[in-house]
Amino acid sequence: MTKTIKKKTSGDFIPAVKTLAKSIRQYKKPSLLAPIFVAMEVVLECMIPYVMTLLLGAMDYITGNPANPNELSVSIVKLIFGNSEPVLLTTILWFGLALLLLAFLSLACGALSGRFCAVASSGFAKNLRKDMYYRVQDFSFSNIDKFSSSSLITRLTTDVMHVEMSYMMIIRTAVRSPFMLIFSMVMAFTINSKMALIFLCTTPILAVGLFLIMTKAVPFFHRIFKKYDKMNESVEENISGMRVVKSYVREDYEKEKFGKASDNVRNDFTRAEKLIALNGPLMNFCVYAGLIAIYIVGANLIINSNEALLKMTELQSFMTYSFQMLMSLMMLSMIMVQIIMSTASIKRIAEVINEKPTIVSPENAITEIKDGSIEFKDVFFKYSEKAERYALSDIDLKISSGETVGIIGSTGSSKSSLVQLIPRLYDASKGQVLVSGVDVKNYDLNALRNSVAMVLQKNVLFSGTIKENMRWGNKDATDEEIIDACRLSQADEFIQNFPEKYDTYIEQGGVNVSGGQKQRLCIARALLKKPKILILDDSTSAVDTKTDALIRKAFKEYIPETTKIIIAQRIASVQDADKILIMDGGTITAMGTHEELLKSNAIYQELYYSQNKANTEQGGNA
Repeated sequence: MTKTIKKKTSGDFIPAVKTLAKSIRQYKKPSLLAPIFVAMEVVLECMIPYVMTLLLGAMDYITGNPANPNELSVSIVKLIFGNSEPVLLTTILWFGLALLLLAFLSLACGALSGRFCAVASSGFAKNLRKDMYYRVQDFSFSNIDKFSSSSLITRLTTDVMHVEMSYMMIIRTAVRSPFMLIFSMVMAFTINSKMALIFLCTTPILAVGLFLIMTKAVPFFHRIFKKYDKMNESVEENISGMRVVKSYVREDYEKEKFGKASDNVRNDFTRAEKLIALNGPLMNFCVYAGLIAIYIVGANLIINSNEALLKMTELQSFMTYSFQMLMSLMMLSMIMVQIIMSTASIKRIAEVINEKPTIVSPENAITEIKDGSIEFKDVFFKYSEKAERYALSDIDLKISSGETVGIIGSTGSSKSSLVQLIPRLYDASKGQVLVSGVDVKNYDLNALRNSVAMVLQKNVLFSGTIKENMRWGNKDATDEEIIDACRLSQADEFIQNFPEKYDTYIEQGGVNVSGGQKQRLCIARALLKKPKILILDDSTSAVDTKTDALIRKAFKEYIPETTKIIIAQRIASVQDADKILIMDGGTITAMGTHEELLKSNAIYQELYYSQNKANTEQGGNA
């Protein structure tokens, strides 16, 4: 079982990396320049200790100590002075200038690599967020149902941050460390090959240890991010429902729930970090064991051969390279830790980017909707293929263009599910939904949805002025068109009472306006689309009956050609409709005018009389 999981995980990782690599795009150039300058920095940095060795060798040659001077140092001294007598101070100055030049060039390459690395990693992260966000905009409701909103937020923030850090380390540190390790090893072999072999012996031990730590830690990080989603979901739910939490005095309960979610994340992080923490001691053991061996072997060579096999100056340079190798190994271990943490994030981001929208525009899509006629032909619908029962069953319905249709029914009777099939927020599982005589699946999605305006009971206003919110319906709407739409929805009256009128700022979620005001603003926004079909899904529930009647009267007088579908709980909201549907259990159980249903349908009669107790006797005589 464990082997199967590991195989699947590794199999998913490579395609996920390829998916994310496509988001580098315009940042390929800085992504390539960063490692190039890092490599140059490493070469220059590794040359500095070697030049120091040559300087010490030249000083030994000039001062006559030791008996076997460094041949390359001697050649450089002769090149500088020719046939003249070498001068110690001049030699030091020449080598000093060379060291300063190497240090300056190394610093410049390091600064340039850092700059290009920052541009590439932050740009890559920007593209990842953009690609995910744009993909989410194309999702259908079924796609969004697959990913919770809290999970999408975590992927757009925390997961991208982990990937950005990994990418930054890969194009800079992951290049610098191996280059430094290789060049330091080459220079160490140049000085003394036998001593350099000591480090080669410790490297496999470290590699095996890192591999074991990684394979044990990765599953923890996969679990951690799922628990992150749960924790974020708890925070999002609490903040959005803060008024309910406070009204029911449930702060302690919410604190306890969040505390449990936070503890779950902490526990898994602790376990993962305990495993990763083994990396440090293992690395230190390998490196310092190697250094001790180098000291012992080096001291023996110097003493026993009287510096014939290894000079003191060479040992000093060798130790410098040893510390460079030590730092390289430390950096490599840090990279491994970051990559371990990022594997889960890489897969989670790739899941969003690779998710295919279940509802898309067809090829050669129809872009013109001639009228607002609607027809349901033997429609069945369920929210998931795995669902045991249909939310809608056996729906046959014809609505002529310009008609007003009322829909009533108990909670859970699938009234909203029915109207959501018209703009293709969901697709019918069986049967056809036609608008203007054409299957909605044949329309261009944007054209269809621009012709269908939906106003929900819990519609959303965005932060910005009233005018800015209205222009969601039509970005090119003039001030006069906005005012006309607000008059139709009975919103103009209360807007005129605001000090800033149509420039009044709406807080996020519309918290600074009442429920009824919010609904009327949302109706006005929908009217600005000038739709062929207007759907009001219980969107006048928060307004009084008088205002409700004025809104319906305005619809009848000013948009007679628009097909209007009104879902309501109040009979008064639909009794003037051309036809009224009664829904129960996902089916249409009755259809007719107000008068017809009042005479023949028991459910409609019960609703009507319970809502009009003062007129019960008159209604009964009718």
